[in-house]
Amino acid sequence: MGDLGGIDTVRRSYDTVAEKYLANLGDELAGKPLDRALLAALAEQTEPGTPIADLGCGPGHVAAWLAARGATTVGIDLSPGMVAVGRREYPEVEFREGDLVALPAEDGEFGSAVAFYSIIHIHPDDLRRAVGEAYRVLRPSGLLLVSFHVGSEVRHVEELWGQKVDVDFRFLDPSHVAGLLEEAGFAVEMRMERVNYPHEVETRRAYLLARRP
Repeated sequence: MGDLGGIDTVRRSYDTVAEKYLANLGDELAGKPLDRALLAALAEQTEPGTPIADLGCGPGHVAAWLAARGATTVGIDLSPGMVAVGRREYPEVEFREGDLVALPAEDGEFGSAVAFYSIIHIHPDDLRRAVGEAYRVLRPSGLLLVSFHVGSEVRHVEELWGQKVDVDFRFLDPSHVAGLLEEAGFAVEMRMERVNYPHEVETRRAYLLARRP
């Protein structure tokens, strides 16, 4: 994720807001029917008995949603504060602390993976490496579902829910992300965009579903 300072500021920022993040976004999927449908489709196509990774899981609410529907899930996040909150709230999920550009996972460990709004914090120079790591940890025929904000903006945020933070939200071009996935060896099977729901920040959102051959 770029220089070490960049990693440290993202980690510290999310440590700071971990409790507020859970309180404000822990039930966000209840108001996101399209996201739920995509997650359900991912789970349905995951090889039975193989775990699903939640890459950049935050407090683990997405992994917990999948676990409640019968999936074995592993949440991975850079922030030890987020991991601690997740372990407390969702004991049914396995949590690991780690960076998306060097995932704490074995080759081919996961049947599928989801990365909702986590690659937006990766430095552009490291995005290719992160995509390669996702490829590495998936089994053959494994699926990766990625979501992110669409555009070229870098939105610097210094306050979230009344807490001081120092973090960049990098908007991304779907064609660029799809190209990186294909370079890594993925086959992109679905590409979709939507406007924000009324309760969300006003951005356009992209979803890519890619399969490791």
